[in-house]
Amino acid sequence: MSDTLNLVLFSGTADKLHAAATLAAGAAAMGQPVNILLQYWALDAFRTVRLDESAGLAWDAMADGASRPVKGTRAIPWMDTFRMAKELGEMTILACSGSLDVLGIDVSTLDPIVDTEGGIATFLLAADGGQIVFI
Repeated sequence: MSDTLNLVLFSGTADKLHAAATLAAGAAAMGQPVNILLQYWALDAFRTVRLDESAGLAWDAMADGASRPVKGTRAIPWMDTFRMAKELGEMTILACSGSLDVLGIDVSTLDPIVDTEGGIATFLLAADGGQIVFI
């Protein structure tokens, strides 16, 4: 079994994005490769315009109280933590091509931290039989 951390992110709420970023940074710091697949609202959160306007939070995360668990804490912003993970070790971020189509998002509008776009088969091949965690 692969020691790679494989994360599927499909939520655009701050608590889940922060948790995923923390896991990715921890694994990268320990020399563990990290593969991330962005789907649906997590993918939307990585759009450059979304990051500029609302710190990447998806529309469903903007409701009153939706981000209460991390709002007001001294936590490092989730995108900064993903950037640190990239600097610390091997991390690949894949934008789900199906989600791009469904949401009408062009891959060029995503933050440059996203490496490429691809389908589920691409992600599963990279996972190499390792455990997959959904967040």
